[in-house]
Amino acid sequence: MDIASVEGIVKLQEITKEPHAPSFVEGVTNLRGSVLPVIDLRKWFGLAFQETTKDTRIIVVTMSNKNVGMIVDAVSEVLTVSKQSIEPPPPMVTAVDTAFIVGMAKVDERLIILLDLAKALTSQEQAELHTMVS
Repeated sequence: MDIASVEGIVKLQEITKEPHAPSFVEGVTNLRGSVLPVIDLRKWFGLAFQETTKDTRIIVVTMSNKNVGMIVDAVSEVLTVSKQSIEPPPPMVTAVDTAFIVGMAKVDERLIILLDLAKALTSQEQAELHTMVS
């Protein structure tokens, strides 16, 4: 994801469940005196459950001028990716609802999927998150 949308990376902390929240929403947490809605990216992407570890983090991102926390398995590094190394996603990938995939970057021997998480959540899902803190 674009580092410009990242406000911070924090260790996993206590999250309060919200009744009637979408299934991928873990709840809300108190981050420096502000209520922060938190989503689980594993659930949102439909990935298998994984126990939290000492490496589990919350990435705080700005979406529609509001902060949202996203639980990730780990944050291993921050990379600078040149525009020349970014290719569009293969047509087979884009046939699925993957408007949030910006492209694929080749870095050394790795292939990195670049995400635009603001496009990952529908405007309705974003609105639901924001009403959780209102």
